[in-house]
Amino acid sequence: MDRYSTEVSNGTLPTPAYGTRFWDIDQRLQSFQRITTDIPSALYYASFVGLLPAVEALIKDRADVNAEGGYYGHPLQAASCKGYGAIVYMLLENGADVNAQGGYYGSALQAASSRGHEAIMGMLLKKGADVNTQGGYYGSALQAASYKGHKAAVGLLLENRADVNAQGGQYGTSLNAASLQGRGAIVGLLLRRADVTLQGGYFGNALQAASYNGHEKIVHMLLENGADVNAHGGEYSNALQAASSKGHETIVAMLLEKGADVNAQGGVYGSAIQAALFYNYEAIVELLLAKGANANAQS
Repeated sequence: MDRYSTEVSNGTLPTPAYGTRFWDIDQRLQSFQRITTDIPSALYYASFVGLLPAVEALIKDRADVNAEGGYYGHPLQAASCKGYGAIVYMLLENGADVNAQGGYYGSALQAASSRGHEAIMGMLLKKGADVNTQGGYYGSALQAASYKGHKAAVGLLLENRADVNAQGGQYGTSLNAASLQGRGAIVGLLLRRADVTLQGGYFGNALQAASYNGHEKIVHMLLENGADVNAHGGEYSNALQAASSKGHETIVAMLLEKGADVNAQGGVYGSAIQAALFYNYEAIVELLLAKGANANAQS
């Protein structure tokens, strides 16, 4: 029996730290093994759940507004993600570091951008938030807003000189993220400045990402704006294999019409026709064969 079980069996009242071992609102997966030194500050939790009077009282009691810890890294990132504007304002006015890094989103600006909290984004930017800070799950605030489909947030970041071609994060670039999710309006915004040929992320490039998820209009937009139909990289090596693996016949035809190499090798299936054969997409197999695909080619 560990010391915590002993305390309970002896009738000792559990401490708040002990309670977090059973249910911690900050943790997506609960763990009985969490040690008390990992537990965030009281100010973090108050910011996380939007308790403005508690935040005010803790700050008056000289709580460290920049204390590290928790899923979101800092009180400011937690409040920014949850959309608690009054708490964000109070933290900033009392010395919170607007560019503090850490936590799931890497920065408060990325957290607010991922949820489309434009007012909070404006507050953070006014206080000097670096619009191009790298880090976090999405790599940048712009990629977060692009992936989530927050057009106004994307516009605000671009107005504040966000680097549309910044690379990093789960999806490589903001254009890749928006293309994967089918965010046509955002893709249109990004294409005004974005390099459509940039490589990076799980799908390698924006065209492969859009092709994989079957976004025909975005595939067309990308091709019309100079996307390389035969660009290699990513999980499926090329857009044709990505589309073939998911049964997107119209996109396969579109890519072939634009000169996609029907026998390009590489990727998880080796070639587009091998992908189509694996899933028994007969119409796509016939289309690829008609264009000269070699069903016996080995990757």
